[in-house]
Amino acid sequence: MPDVTYRQDLYAAVNGAWEKTAVIPDDKPTTGGFADLAIDVEKNLMQDLADFESGAKAYDNPLMAKVVALYRIAKDFDKRDQDNFAPLAPDLKRVADLKDFADLQQQLSDWYKTLPTPFGIQVDADMKDTAKNVVYAFAPSLFLPDKPYYEVDNENGQQLLAAFKKMALQLLQMVDKTEDEAKALLDQALKFDASLVPFVKSAEEWADYTAMYNPKDFDTFSHYSQQLDLGQLVQDLVDAKPDKVIVAEPKFYEHINEILTPATFGNLKAWLYLNTLLSATGSLSEEFRQVGGQYHRALSGSKVAMSQTKSAYYIATNRFSQLVGDYYGRTYFGDAARQDVRQMVQKMIEVYKKRLAQNDWLSEATKTKAILKLSKIVIKVGYPDKIKPIYEKMQVDPNKSLYAVLKDISQVALADQLAKFKRPVDRTEWGMPAQMVNAMYDPSRNDITFPAAILQAPFYSLQQTSSQNYGGIGAVIAHEISHAFDNNGAKFDEYGNMNNWWTDEDYSIFKKLTQAMIAEFDGLPFAGGKVNGKLVVSENVADAGGLSCALEAAKNEPETDLKAFFINWARIWRMKASKQYRQLLLATDVHAPNVLRANEQPKNLADFYTTFGVVPGDGMYLAPEKRVKIW
Repeated sequence: MPDVTYRQDLYAAVNGAWEKTAVIPDDKPTTGGFADLAIDVEKNLMQDLADFESGAKAYDNPLMAKVVALYRIAKDFDKRDQDNFAPLAPDLKRVADLKDFADLQQQLSDWYKTLPTPFGIQVDADMKDTAKNVVYAFAPSLFLPDKPYYEVDNENGQQLLAAFKKMALQLLQMVDKTEDEAKALLDQALKFDASLVPFVKSAEEWADYTAMYNPKDFDTFSHYSQQLDLGQLVQDLVDAKPDKVIVAEPKFYEHINEILTPATFGNLKAWLYLNTLLSATGSLSEEFRQVGGQYHRALSGSKVAMSQTKSAYYIATNRFSQLVGDYYGRTYFGDAARQDVRQMVQKMIEVYKKRLAQNDWLSEATKTKAILKLSKIVIKVGYPDKIKPIYEKMQVDPNKSLYAVLKDISQVALADQLAKFKRPVDRTEWGMPAQMVNAMYDPSRNDITFPAAILQAPFYSLQQTSSQNYGGIGAVIAHEISHAFDNNGAKFDEYGNMNNWWTDEDYSIFKKLTQAMIAEFDGLPFAGGKVNGKLVVSENVADAGGLSCALEAAKNEPETDLKAFFINWARIWRMKASKQYRQLLLATDVHAPNVLRANEQPKNLADFYTTFGVVPGDGMYLAPEKRVKIW
């Protein structure tokens, strides 16, 4: 393919021919790149799980018997169809029998463990003292994906709301509500949902990660609501009286007495009833599973529900995710590959240190702190060394319904999560399982995680050249390292504590540079809409730092092929997706659209221009004064 094509559109030159023939699986919203690797993982583990169940293959870890047992229950659709919604009926009745807030308050602690509530309580590391766990308070989720969908001129929101209403009405009648009863209940639930919209955070607001840190003394938090004793609930859940609660969404709690009033109790009750029903559809009969997935399919553009067997696979593996991940990592990745990638990560950190030392806009004081932070990053590759003890506690009773078994497992998981309040932060915990095709940086732990599933071609392979690997997994590794210095990560020190380690002048320059990154992407057209530069800024800062750092590492190798480097960078971002899914990502995802990740970041690098001969007038040309370089 002639270089002029790369000069006009790198993404299309690399992925155009593939995109013309690529077929999106009917039960998926997308294919290509990450999605294709996830499908390979899915195929391998589905076959293994089927072989475990039949006895054709043995497993080493006896705890895997629980995964197999849950899989067997989940795919017994004869029993699930026979039970219909009977397993759920007692919980629906419990909601229907609620009389008033006093009644809810009387059973609130027990209620919280199994049923929906109009708020969320979690335990996690204190952002300013990450050795300790604290209580966080959240607002509830909305029915639609994000706040802008509720705006009157949002056509996507109107279409999705119509799909949601259709599904909800059908489900309510399937649990023996008359059509009139279903319409009335749905109307009340939607009114309560609408009452939340002004006071919950949007995806753009959530992108400012540290803005969730709003510590309130326990007495203040306890008295937010006039209708429910939130303080007593927290004490019951964590079996202690905290000094403070971190209020992640203060606007919601400051207005909770406008949301929860005697006059709105009927709306709340309908909202609780509908959420109880919606959360259960995937564990009831086939009809409930199909109808309950209609809204998600409208949202994502998937054409059909996944097969019964595949849905059973996901039910089982999601509940025992790290257990399955340990099996996947040891079976399909192994320790030798783990050590090889670990060395690659360490090499990338050294390149990053060198780049920081040579940085021309940071003061020496800030450079020293930044390099210290780099040296303290904890590297997690492949799969964890140990499995969480929680899986010992989770039980799968073959005599119970799927709904009941999942309820038991969820209660164990919640109890373990809340029990962290009395334990120090476990820095060895992983934020994602080994079979997930992804990677992450955790600012509160200052660690980077690369699960086994992402460590394969086109990201990484011993059959690829070093330049290809650096354009793939190398850029991903450096991307995650860069999150330590994006607009969120830069606010945390080497121990993961939220702490300003910058000089005022340096941070002022950094903010100007991040504004330039916002400007580079803001308003770019995609999927009939425009990119929100503020929503995607942290990931773009990480992409820019990751690509430039990986480029330097590739150039340090004995043999360097920069064409192969940039081509593989574009290849890992290939994606073909439904229109609905592209619109959803544009509205809610903190990552820029894949085609823009592939095309925009190389425009900031001088080596891209010399490698492909890009000149003014070419589609890939960006004027020098508009090119953004941060790390």
